[in-house]
Amino acid sequence: MFNALVVEKDDETGKTSAGVSQISLDDLPHGEVTVAVEYSTVNYKDGLCIGPGGGLVRRYPHVPGIDFAGTVEASEDDRYKPGDKVVLTGWRVGEAHWGGYSQKARVKADWLVPLPEGLDTKQAMAVGTAGFTAMLAVMALEDHGLKPGHGPVLVTGAAGGVGSVATAILGNLGYEVAGVTGRPETADYLKSLGATQIVAREEINETVKRPLESEMWSGCVDAVGGAMLARVLGQMKYGASVAAVGLAGGAALPATVVPFLLRGVNLLGIDSVMQPYDNRLRAWSRIASDLPMDKLEAMIQPATLSDLPKLGSDILAGQVKGRVVVDVNA
Repeated sequence: MFNALVVEKDDETGKTSAGVSQISLDDLPHGEVTVAVEYSTVNYKDGLCIGPGGGLVRRYPHVPGIDFAGTVEASEDDRYKPGDKVVLTGWRVGEAHWGGYSQKARVKADWLVPLPEGLDTKQAMAVGTAGFTAMLAVMALEDHGLKPGHGPVLVTGAAGGVGSVATAILGNLGYEVAGVTGRPETADYLKSLGATQIVAREEINETVKRPLESEMWSGCVDAVGGAMLARVLGQMKYGASVAAVGLAGGAALPATVVPFLLRGVNLLGIDSVMQPYDNRLRAWSRIASDLPMDKLEAMIQPATLSDLPKLGSDILAGQVKGRVVVDVNA
């Protein structure tokens, strides 16, 4: 028997509740590889799955946790053998398939990647889906021409998980980083990660009637969406790109096509869930080389399985700064 965070649903009321319970290997879903989980983390999707589900969870009882890192314990696939260190992000694990909030997990071999050289399992979960997504966004911007010296790169939702890692990576690569935050108390934190400019959220989250404003940003990692993304599109420099990674400010986009037509602005969609294996390896390799580990350590908020119900509600309320690292064995 081992510990896991199990979410139950009351069929009569429809309400869910989450708590640490003991389960066995027989309870785990089918998969070719069994992993002794060491660390997991907390993302916005995890908050939904710990709480009401947000339409992501198909069946109860359920074990959330869309990320985990640990050691292979048993494998029916030749690519992995007992003792191998592995990382999992995405593939709807923690949503449709039981996830990483457990001391053991069983998953498909195709969903795993080897732990990149230069990272340990704790650091990998300080990165997690949020950091992996941030790296994918930076890679996409670079693939579309972004280079240091072209001007400031905007990061919206900069104090959140994706924003924190994006700020640290961009700063480390020599970019000027303008971090947008609605929490003035996070300004020193963002500057410590590499932000050279702090932009108050209220300065940029209103829709304006003008489809184009002054050219300000050479690139943008946007975790907010909604009216803020619409506004940012009109402020991008000619030929610049926005990597859209989230919708904390809403899924609607009250924008016009004018920035695309008159300034050649690119809107790049970043999906981390179904990302092909080769690009996953590329992103994790870049994380190991381009994310400064001291900055990563500064983002970490430690947690245990028993802390997760509160952290789940906190992240939905926008009250989590940086990266939560969950020690599932603590």
